[in-house]
This record gives sequence, C-alpha cells and structure tokens, in this order.
Amino acid sequence: MSEADEVRAFWGDLGLPGLIDVHTHFMPERVLEKVWAYFDAAGPLTGRPWPIAYREEEGQRLARLREFGVRAFTAMLYPHKPGMAAWLNSWSADFAARTPDCLHTATFYPEPGVEEYVRAALAQGARVFKAHLQVGAYDPADPLLDGTWGLLAATGTPVVTHCGSGPTPGKHTGPGPIGAVLARHPGLRLIVAHLGLPEYRDFLDLAERHPYVHLDTTMAFTAFTERQAPFPPDQLPRLLDLQDRILLGTDFPNIPYPYAEALRSLAGLGLGDDWLRAVCHDNAARLFDIS
Repeated sequence: MSEADEVRAFWGDLGLPGLIDVHTHFMPERVLEKVWAYFDAAGPLTGRPWPIAYREEEGQRLARLREFGVRAFTAMLYPHKPGMAAWLNSWSADFAARTPDCLHTATFYPEPGVEEYVRAALAQGARVFKAHLQVGAYDPADPLLDGTWGLLAATGTPVVTHCGSGPTPGKHTGPGPIGAVLARHPGLRLIVAHLGLPEYRDFLDLAERHPYVHLDTTMAFTAFTERQAPFPPDQLPRLLDLQDRILLGTDFPNIPYPYAEALRSLAGLGLGDDWLRAVCHDNAARLFDIS
C-alpha cells in the first residue's frame, strides 16, 4: 500500500470527506531553503538531526497533500526580524489566490506599523495567522502587539502560535508570556502549536481556563517527539474532555518521518473514532467555516 493509499484509508474508514491540516508550511522558496538548511545543520533550536521528509518543489508538495486527501491546509510562515512580515504577507496573499485549498495565512512581528499591515492582510482575506515566539524571539505581550492581538480577537481570526518551549526553550516561550496576552484578550482564538510541548499540562490548563483556546497536534505522539518530550499518559483523559478544541497539525513538509505516521500516532492513543473525526476534520471545519 502506498502512503497516499494509507492516508486515504485512514480518513475514509472514519467516514470523513478528507483531512484538514492547520499546520503546514508554504513560504517563498529562498526562505524555505534557509529553513531546510537550518534543519540540515541541526541548529540550536532543534538540537538533533532532522531530515526533511518532503524536500520537494512547491508543486510536488501541493500535489502530495491533495493526493493524501487534505481538503484544506495552511501556509505557516513567520518572520525572525523586523521588516519581514509585510513582505511574507504579500507572498502568502498571492499563494492563497493561486491555491484555493490553502487557508490564506499571514503573520506579524512586534514593530511599528504592525497593526496596519495585519489589518491590510485581513482585508485581503487572511483567515489564519502564525506567530512563532521561539524563532521570532519576541515577547507576545510586547506593547507594540497589543492592538494586533485586539484586532485578531475582535475579528475572531485564529492565530497558530508556537508558544511552548519545545524543542528548545526560548526567552518568551512557556505558558506565562502568552498567558499574559490571553488575560488581556480573552476572546483571542489562539491555537497552541504542538500541544504546547513539552509543557503539555500547562497548556491544557490554559485551554481549560480559556474557552476560545485550541491546540494542534503537530508532531505530538510520534516516536520522534516521544523520545524527547513524551506526552504524559495520565493527561490523555483531558484530550477527550477538550475533544472539540484539538486540531490536526503535522508540520508538513518539514517533518522527519512520513505524514502517515502522524495519523497512526493519533489512532494509537485509543481515544476513539469520534475523537479522531473531530480532531482530523470536524473541529477545523467548524472553526474555519469549511462546508
């Protein structure tokens, strides 16, 4: 059985029309090449070998997701310095225009003018934003971002945020800094990337306190992640309790294992077909109003 056949059998057996993956990466080629070079060098934010499983040109990567039956996906992209986010947003607007199954994705950075270009991205149709506190190395509670968080909360726009301290802690990672943002903007539709690993318990607590907080499953439960940041077995019942606010994410194409392994890892939790249907499709379909 090919990998595509395995992935399609996974969602077909659940009676789903396909998958919705809220954490996939598409970005300008020269930026993606630098990201891949960083992974190749096992940089300090990764700390170990990280072979890219789907090192293919853009068209091949799109074809592969479609062959897998991924109905909708994102173009997670992020700046690491000032003056970069607006340019990335321009690229992603063009990408979304020529890729109708991509949820138009945008990003931001704490800098003068951030609220203006975020407002412009929303006007162009951005449906989800990415914030990477580890790579960007910024405090999400920076006053420069207060208006932006408020705008995203007011418009109900989800923000996928790498705020956990895995694989390597950053100065502004962990539940504290992003918790300060939620205290000020409780209506923010925050999607905690990677289930907040390795601070799983803390981010489950955060989701229980804030009814608009979601978590994505990106890389969680796979053998690659379990070796370094195992999910506590005693927390599995909480995943059932939060069933309606957990979303499938994979980190495609930048994963060091096959896409199907992420799905096998979710099925292996033993949380049942209803949970899998909610996580792999229905929750995101509701959040992003995908019919």
